[in-house]
Amino acid sequence: MSWAASPAAAAGGAVRGDEPPGPRRPTGRGRFAGGSLRVRSVSAFVSVAGTGIIWVALLGPVIALLGHLSWHAITTSLTAPGALDPLVISVESGLVTLAVLFGVCTPLAWMLARGKLPFPRVWETGVLCSLLLPPLVIGLLLVFMVGPYTPIGSLLADLHQSATNTFLALVIAEVYESAPYYILGAQSAFASVEPRLEQQAGLLGDRPRRVFRRVTLPLAAPGLAMSLSIAWARAMGAFGAVIIIAYNPMGIPLQIYTTLQETGLASALPYALVLLVVALPLPLAAYIWSARAGRRRRG
Repeated sequence: MSWAASPAAAAGGAVRGDEPPGPRRPTGRGRFAGGSLRVRSVSAFVSVAGTGIIWVALLGPVIALLGHLSWHAITTSLTAPGALDPLVISVESGLVTLAVLFGVCTPLAWMLARGKLPFPRVWETGVLCSLLLPPLVIGLLLVFMVGPYTPIGSLLADLHQSATNTFLALVIAEVYESAPYYILGAQSAFASVEPRLEQQAGLLGDRPRRVFRRVTLPLAAPGLAMSLSIAWARAMGAFGAVIIIAYNPMGIPLQIYTTLQETGLASALPYALVLLVVALPLPLAAYIWSARAGRRRRG
């Protein structure tokens, strides 16, 4: 019979029940977990702080604009006779541009998304090249494409139209500056629609046009709205191509430029605010709708 109650007691150690009361020392694992938690907290703080700095920096121009404007300057500039005529022209040309983009470029975006075109990389490269062209270069090249001494310009002249310094020229310039943004966004929107759903609708007897109208288009609608809104903002702010072939009638970007040249920076700021107020709300609303639609689809 052994006199030790346990091997630990036989070795001279204290059993668990005989341990003196008091706080226990943290183990090595606890110290490691606490250090890891502090590292994660510091990392999260640095990430949030860095993101905030970048966010403020990106909004810096808008903050500077609001900081240098006064209500008196806004009312004085915008209540002058004819001050808002360029805004009306920009809105009208922007709406026509959106209609042209939706009617002409939507089928191209769908065919790119579904691989319906031969040599799809060639088509995508063409869209990307038009996106990467500087707007000023687009305006210069449009002169050689639709100017008065070109075949297209002669055809327009026979129809008593012109693609230089007219409302039509303004729409053409805005279409060429905004079309790549819409095509790429619409292609992504159509690519997010499951082809399986279209196939199931076809198996149920729907024709391709009916499938596109009742299945594909509603599911891609949030993405298409986002793409159209970006194209809207791009068309409203179009300047490089516009100043080359569509100096008249004057839109709001050209009004900002001419006011800056004639009377200085301070007098041009109210028109810059007007452009932001008209161009930005639609993309923001479309982004919120697209984000909500994505969450509903996922969950």
